[in-house]
Amino acid sequence: MWIPSDGDIRALHEKHAPSQEAFDVVFTHCVIVCEIAEQIMDGAGLDINPDLVRAACLLHDIGVYRLYDMTGTFDHKRYVRHGVLGHELLRGEGLSEEICRFCSCHTGMGITRDDVERQGLPLPAAHYVAGTGEERLVMYADKFHSKTEPPTFVAADSYAVHVRRFGSDKVRTFKAMREFFGEPALKPLADRYGHALV
Repeated sequence: MWIPSDGDIRALHEKHAPSQEAFDVVFTHCVIVCEIAEQIMDGAGLDINPDLVRAACLLHDIGVYRLYDMTGTFDHKRYVRHGVLGHELLRGEGLSEEICRFCSCHTGMGITRDDVERQGLPLPAAHYVAGTGEERLVMYADKFHSKTEPPTFVAADSYAVHVRRFGSDKVRTFKAMREFFGEPALKPLADRYGHALV
């Protein structure tokens, strides 16, 4: 499997970002998620491919660009689609299915076919759930930073409260990941980036 370099990935972001502002928000978030995942890898001795994790972190939210319309307005209502949109985008760029899956399988604590059907989500009925160790790490690291306006770092306790609204299965999944991966040190990152830690 070919893993794109940091330069290749930045070029993809620049190609698909509808504006400099969108690029700054999405690419910065992806870099931060990468730093969080690398911090977790450094401390956990995991048997995973660090190059794949790095590329996946840097690409996981590229589908967000497809939620901007021609006027630059962002479609918040269809945000849940950003993963499948990213998967399609990367597939169109010729990337492997292994890399494309990081886009479609990182949202929340995973979206099951039952979630799609029961909640009427605007997604094809399928499972969008992290399966490999690399996919699980990227999904987990992503929970600790939000692209809100302004962007924020999200403490593990805060996310644990947030995830309750999605059901007890999601609560259990996050709790298991927290125990397995541990918690990243977010304050130094929050201070460096100037984002609040909530």
